[in-house]
Amino acid sequence: MAQAQALATNPTSNITPDKVREGIDLEINGRQFRHTGDADMPLLWYLRDVLRLTGTKYGSDHGLGGADLVLVNNKAVSAITLPVRELAGKKVTTVEGLAADDGKLHPLQQAFVDEDAIGCGYCTPGWLIAGVDLLTRHPQPSDNEIEQLPNLCRCGCQTRVRRAIKRAAAAIGGGHA
Repeated sequence: MAQAQALATNPTSNITPDKVREGIDLEINGRQFRHTGDADMPLLWYLRDVLRLTGTKYGSDHGLGGADLVLVNNKAVSAITLPVRELAGKKVTTVEGLAADDGKLHPLQQAFVDEDAIGCGYCTPGWLIAGVDLLTRHPQPSDNEIEQLPNLCRCGCQTRVRRAIKRAAAAIGGGHA
């Protein structure tokens, strides 16, 4: 039988914990983080290089093509053009955060699978984020509204993406695709 051993404590010890580092408190995919690095770091690099959330992709330095989209307070924005300093007190959702905690896919993710709208996959996270934003603003989007999304796909999946967005709209609204 092992006996518990108590460590001797020195009541005169001068050890004190370091003060919590200054930083920017962020909520990403429902979890709290504190960024203590460069406040001007683009969110994209914080997500990919620090948090290792690699679903959000680099498309260009100016956020063209939609591969770098994330939701900030439920609105699609370019992660490469958004410095971390602008995110204090805001909720960020990446493609990794769209599924439910139990792993159930978001209706748009499931629709992308059902419609085979994935292609090579590089642009897919951005399409999903843009689609979720669109469905929030327009629960039954028109073809024209879908075509106005900023996303580019070089695999030619746009027709299947349109069908997936329409399928998700029907699923969310309770109708049929």
